[in-house]
Amino acid sequence: MQIKVESDGAGKRLDSYLSEKIGHSRSNVSKHIKLKDVLLNGNVVKSGFPLEEGDVIEYNDWTETTGALGENIPLDIYYEDDYIIVLNKQSGMVVHPACGNKEHTLVNALVHYSENLSDLNGEDRPGIVHRIDKDTSGLLLISKNNEAHAILVDDFKNKRVKRKYVALVSGVIKEDKGRIDAPIGRDPLDRKKMCVTDKNSKAAVTNFTVLERYKNATLIECILETGRTHQIRVHLSYIGHPLINDPIYNSRHKINDFGQMLHAKYLGFNHPITHEFLEFEAPTPKEFDEILETFKNS
Repeated sequence: MQIKVESDGAGKRLDSYLSEKIGHSRSNVSKHIKLKDVLLNGNVVKSGFPLEEGDVIEYNDWTETTGALGENIPLDIYYEDDYIIVLNKQSGMVVHPACGNKEHTLVNALVHYSENLSDLNGEDRPGIVHRIDKDTSGLLLISKNNEAHAILVDDFKNKRVKRKYVALVSGVIKEDKGRIDAPIGRDPLDRKKMCVTDKNSKAAVTNFTVLERYKNATLIECILETGRTHQIRVHLSYIGHPLINDPIYNSRHKINDFGQMLHAKYLGFNHPITHEFLEFEAPTPKEFDEILETFKNS
């Protein structure tokens, strides 16, 4: 296929102009330019190459794909019916595709597993009602249709969904219980991190109970009142007890590459359609237990 650049294309980027002419997204066009499926005057050029009137663009007639692609990745499903799925996510798996990470996510696995997923969160996040971090393991609630999804979102917003996490933190916490009420926002010095701040932040509350104390670590249970990005990780770091093995918030106490010692162990909620109260509990993964054992024996 060929397109001759007209006067309206002079000075425009290659990807922008081709996107306009063939009706495909700019990101999709850029992908094919990188794959050398697009030539300008017979040459391979970059997406941002400026066009001149009279240039000739050659491209293969590809079909644009939108949304996440399905991948045959095993899922640890605890419950499923016509409306919802409850599953136990493994540590190391990203929940949904994002910039620079379009494959091998939980969403890719879900798209392969089921044709029935809600789309209220867009084509890149089908079924996703809430999320946990890549290296946090544990229970997640997935919606299979929009009616159930909307109800569940309202339940999360109004704190009707119960979530409990187990975490191993650095240092010995003296108090048996605690409540951390501190707003969380983006770290101004590192866009990959969150921090406790009063600027451009949202309210965040984490409750914790000590389960067991070790020589230089503490095993705790956390219950969330809010659901901010990295909330437990940020709050515990804020009080001087960051999660062990956390590569972002606790680089001084790194054991291996497993990731932060945080597991979403309990999920309790009213079924969005039947209203039956359902609750699930998932054991900590073996890698978590192996690290925990080293502190028990120290």
